[in-house]
Amino acid sequence: MTFESRNPATDEVVGTYPVHSATEVASAVAGARAAAAWWAGLGFAGRAERLNRWKVALTRRSAELAEVVRAETGKPRADAMLEIVLAIDHTAWAARNAPRVLGRKRRSPGLLMANQAATVEYHPLGVVGVIGPWNYPVFTPMGSIAYALAAGNAVVFKPSEYTPGVGRWLVDSFASVVPEQPVLQLLTGFGETGAALCRSGVDKIAFTGSPGTGKKIMATCAETLTPVLIEAGGKDALLVDADADIAAAADAAVWGGISNAGQTCVGIERVYVHTQVYDEFVAAVVTKARSVEVGSQIGPITMPAQVDIIRGHIADALSRGGRALVGGEGSGRFVEPTVLVDVPDDSTAIREETFGPTLTVTRVESMDEAIAKANDTRYGLGGAVFSRANGTALARRLRSGMVSINSVISFAGIPSLPFGGVGDSGFGRIHGPEGLREFARPQAVTRQRFRAPLVLTTFARSKKVDDRVAKLISLLHGRR
Repeated sequence: MTFESRNPATDEVVGTYPVHSATEVASAVAGARAAAAWWAGLGFAGRAERLNRWKVALTRRSAELAEVVRAETGKPRADAMLEIVLAIDHTAWAARNAPRVLGRKRRSPGLLMANQAATVEYHPLGVVGVIGPWNYPVFTPMGSIAYALAAGNAVVFKPSEYTPGVGRWLVDSFASVVPEQPVLQLLTGFGETGAALCRSGVDKIAFTGSPGTGKKIMATCAETLTPVLIEAGGKDALLVDADADIAAAADAAVWGGISNAGQTCVGIERVYVHTQVYDEFVAAVVTKARSVEVGSQIGPITMPAQVDIIRGHIADALSRGGRALVGGEGSGRFVEPTVLVDVPDDSTAIREETFGPTLTVTRVESMDEAIAKANDTRYGLGGAVFSRANGTALARRLRSGMVSINSVISFAGIPSLPFGGVGDSGFGRIHGPEGLREFARPQAVTRQRFRAPLVLTTFARSKKVDDRVAKLISLLHGRR
């Protein structure tokens, strides 16, 4: 059984791929299990050398990869190149920093156990299953793939059914520099293939997608107590304070909300603007949004069903008193940049993830009101704040996993920062030290250096020893 991958801009068939069965999934995981032992045995240095080879291949062939991304998502070539560049930088960081983050470290044993040497180190989990999205089919899954590989795991990758060709390209390019073992393997198909991967006995699943699918992933993984890392979208807000650089904030809002046709999990969907600068900000946003060229600067909506969701959110806002200062219409798979104002707080355009090129802009009387409205959501992925004096204080009050101050989405481009959210945006982190540790298991080790004067771990312990220990604890911890 096979399925077709199509260009959403033209509906042209760009590839045909197998729908892998549960039996084929099990076979892939078994192969990965053997490959994982070899890959882990290379050590940090051996893995880094091969990951750096892959990084070079990705860099030299980036134009080729960008064309595959463009063909399957419809996004402009410049957007495809941007996510590839970020993925390359993250891969380099993971390979370089894995020894420092995951290597053996000494820990203080404390006074009671002073005769022990204490260490902790991180070991590979074994085989990691990665289920990737279609909106950033290189950057997003590579945040799991590269970090899991750097930590010493083999990876079985199931890309979205909308972007199987990107997955095939990534796996083939890795095999070209690591031909010895199937350390990175590909599975293609639909939900049934993903469910089979969850049930296959992998040591962890890293998933990016909708909250609804994330819940199904968790339920399936619960059958075998397989741990999961979930990144499940967002409804990110941008706060504009009275002292903000309005031109910069407007530019950031339009790019953050409309780039990639709004199909960005950490894209800006809601904007809360202090009343003192609201009119100036809205005028600037309208001007910039009108200048965005559909077809050249933003592409089509990749997933067909999303078009009706986006237009439904816009229609709901307009039917309830909202106004579209830009856009509000469209045809086919292309959706015009849309700026909505006067939208009720309980509308779907405010409450639900739109995942399209829309912005709601709301006037607030104070930044306290802005924080309250921004946090009034079940999501909590990213966010942004524009303020000259209060940026850091406001950022700390946002209930989100990441915040950019006086910019948007900057956190995603910094490999050392963890990426992930709270609430319906999921849990767990990719990127940074936290991302490396997500794909490793900590092991604590003690080694007795000499026999302690007060031995606690024996039935031969006397009352005198117990009395001395009680006195010692009282001296250490019994005083204020």
